[in-house]
Amino acid sequence: MKEKKSKHRILILGASGFVGNSIYKELHAYYDTYGTYCYNEKDYKDNGQFYHYNVEETDIYELLEIVKPDYIISAIRGNFAAQVLAHQHIIEYVTTHNTKLLFLSSANVFDAYSKYPSYELDKTLSLSIYGRLKIKIENMLLRLPKSKAIIIRLPMVFGNNSPRIKEIKTLLHNKEAIEVFPNLIFNVTHIDKVTQQIHYIINHDKTGVFHLGSSDLVHHEDFIKEIITKIGLYNPIYKRVFASNEDRYLAVLPKSNKLPKHLRTTYQDTIDHHLFS
Repeated sequence: MKEKKSKHRILILGASGFVGNSIYKELHAYYDTYGTYCYNEKDYKDNGQFYHYNVEETDIYELLEIVKPDYIISAIRGNFAAQVLAHQHIIEYVTTHNTKLLFLSSANVFDAYSKYPSYELDKTLSLSIYGRLKIKIENMLLRLPKSKAIIIRLPMVFGNNSPRIKEIKTLLHNKEAIEVFPNLIFNVTHIDKVTQQIHYIINHDKTGVFHLGSSDLVHHEDFIKEIITKIGLYNPIYKRVFASNEDRYLAVLPKSNKLPKHLRTTYQDTIDHHLFS
């Protein structure tokens, strides 16, 4: 039975990117959904649901006043300082309006920890510039009332048209080496599952911190080799990169905010059922 279209008005910032556009495609049949694009103007300018937005040039507040969203989903990329400023303005808007902010964060907020996986309530700590950016924006959301903030921490996201799969296919085609990290233990997800999970979180009015990775872990080398076996008909060249002498973890596992069983996933599920459908 199809869910009735909700009155929720949703604005997806970065809706022309891989993840943002997949979320738009999942939600637009059910909600009054709008998106932003920065490039590929010919693909979006005639779509009345899309607005041009450049994080370095456009005042986000003007766009928010036009759309008046109930939910803002932030999947924007670009200049880090501009992202921070944009989120400061978004949070000012959320504070004074009946609006929730859903922020797509990353497993990299834990990349300083290497000896164990990370859970929703663990303290964030990152050695990377990217991870520290995500932490800075997360901390801004954590100062909002709990009813207004949703933080989604994602591991590596795969899918047939994902940048990572496209890169692997290009390297295979060009007979170039594919980097694998034998000592990296991580979890993954696929884009179809992510969009279903976000749909559920919005539909059931959930808030808080969510780890939307597979419920199990795998070595990076094993996972990439299994993907390439699935693609088939290639003799891949691997470059094994040892970033440490011991196994290290970069995994976001759910513990305190678990979704229903039908919305959970495994790394094998990503390989078997979703990458090449």
